[in-house]
Amino acid sequence: MDTSMLDRVWPGTRALVQMHLDAGQQVWLVTATPVMLARVIATRLGLSGALGTVAEEIDGVYTGRLKGDILHGPGKAHAIATLADAEGFDLTKCYAYSDSFNDMPMLTMVGNPVAINPDSKLRKYASENGWDVKDFRTVRKAAKKAMPGVLAVGGLAGAGAAVRASRSGSGSGSRGKGNS
Repeated sequence: MDTSMLDRVWPGTRALVQMHLDAGQQVWLVTATPVMLARVIATRLGLSGALGTVAEEIDGVYTGRLKGDILHGPGKAHAIATLADAEGFDLTKCYAYSDSFNDMPMLTMVGNPVAINPDSKLRKYASENGWDVKDFRTVRKAAKKAMPGVLAVGGLAGAGAAVRASRSGSGSGSRGKGNS
């Protein structure tokens, strides 16, 4: 985990996360990755919590089935809406970060969508709609990323999105609330 996954988090992404944390805001990892791994990543990065795909477990043994759907596309939007309701977040004041057009349901539900190291379809949509676009890759890495199948998507910006949510009107949240 520490030597392979966390090394894939771009320094620019870490800086964005830290900016939100320093402002007293909650930052959540939202990913299709199994929630057990997502929580480890979130803990290592000092995030408020993680939402991920949940595997069914009976008597401490994984069954091979999922509890609910894979947290992808509309599933991420539903999970974020549920979190926002439980925590009292005003989504119009929240940020969502992603590198994939597949995350459009999540990106379009917040007031501050940001494309990070975006795929071409997301870059085009973000540019046409005035969204902030950040690319933390070097030219060489960006060229490799553009070649299908060459690099696996990993890390915070690739595996999912960091969602910053502020309490309605207060601009801060309690770090750690909602962690398991």
